[in-house]
Amino acid sequence: MHIPMSGPDITDAEILAVNEVLRSSTLSIGPQIDGFEQAMARYVHSSHAVGVNSGTSGLQLCVIAAGAKDGDLVITSPFSFIASANSILYERAIPVFVDVDPATGNLNPAQVAEAADGLKRGGTAADRWLPPTLRGSMADGAGDRLKALLPVHAFGQPADMDPLIETARKHKFAVIEDACEAIGGTYKGRMAGTLGDAGVFAFYPNKQMTTGEGGMIVTDNAEWANLFRSLRNQGRDVFDAWLNHTRLGYNYRLDEMSAAMGRVQLQRIEELLAKRTQVAGWYNEQLAGLIGVERPEVVATTTRMSWFVYVVRITAPVGRDAVLRQLAESGIPSRPYFTPIHLQPFYMNTFGYQRGDFPVTEQLGDVSLAVPFSGVMTEDQVTYVCEHLRQAVSEA
Repeated sequence: MHIPMSGPDITDAEILAVNEVLRSSTLSIGPQIDGFEQAMARYVHSSHAVGVNSGTSGLQLCVIAAGAKDGDLVITSPFSFIASANSILYERAIPVFVDVDPATGNLNPAQVAEAADGLKRGGTAADRWLPPTLRGSMADGAGDRLKALLPVHAFGQPADMDPLIETARKHKFAVIEDACEAIGGTYKGRMAGTLGDAGVFAFYPNKQMTTGEGGMIVTDNAEWANLFRSLRNQGRDVFDAWLNHTRLGYNYRLDEMSAAMGRVQLQRIEELLAKRTQVAGWYNEQLAGLIGVERPEVVATTTRMSWFVYVVRITAPVGRDAVLRQLAESGIPSRPYFTPIHLQPFYMNTFGYQRGDFPVTEQLGDVSLAVPFSGVMTEDQVTYVCEHLRQAVSEA
């Protein structure tokens, strides 16, 4: 049985919508993007939505809006796809990593509070949280350079936002939600992506909904929304004439074809999320009681899990990498999820990080394994994966 790692859920409606755009005269910013943005704002109950060409682009624009510049600091997670930290570096700001909660893989609110307090105090208290190569040289005045908190909703489960926002408000810095994996997820009944100053969704083909490539920023801040619209379009403001540009901007526009596809996918979002919930439920049922495999934990603050991937933890005495190899030999793809950002070669070489700096993140990175998952999987496919996973665990 051939089972892909993931796959989009596309119907004739999406194909028809894209074909209609191709027959029109507008392929760049136009009515499809306007409609997509309005529909997204309604769906998440946000005042503004701004389409961009990727989730990464959206995060970078939020970092700009938060005022983070050369040498400024943004607290974020080392347990994430690398784009969340890279978006900070694009503005020459510095990611300040804080370890994560072992149950969810999301930022540990207590440690975030400690980090913010330490950075505000400066000196040796700040040094504890700064990247190794910057300790000493940046400790004094670190508090003045702390501009934002960028929590990540890992795997579609919202971070524990209330204490994180409390810390941010106490120290007067912005909150940017990386909700790229969490559209439709809710935290205490509130939509992920709408809890901070801005949130970003992404629509890569393996996401809950897709536009091929693309992303969306949501915010209740009208000034930020106007800035995002300018920055995505080469710095042109609403009042600028043709080829006049108020500020440095980027070519981060979402095209009409992608927006047309996104509008249809968003109309189907409840169906798409329900299908993924069903597949996750099949996995949960069939993996119950399997020694050496821990299923994903959904915590009490998550009032709706938005299943992006299905990630199990391979526990001792079984080795995760051995299971991965056994699955590959059976023709079943799987992936380590995630490799900690601070242990990526660029971050180790640039900032001096090493193993041991964030033990919870590293432990999760060592044991986490994503198995095939999408809303178009059948129960027979899930059964096939689970049978081979049992065999792989036994042999490993």
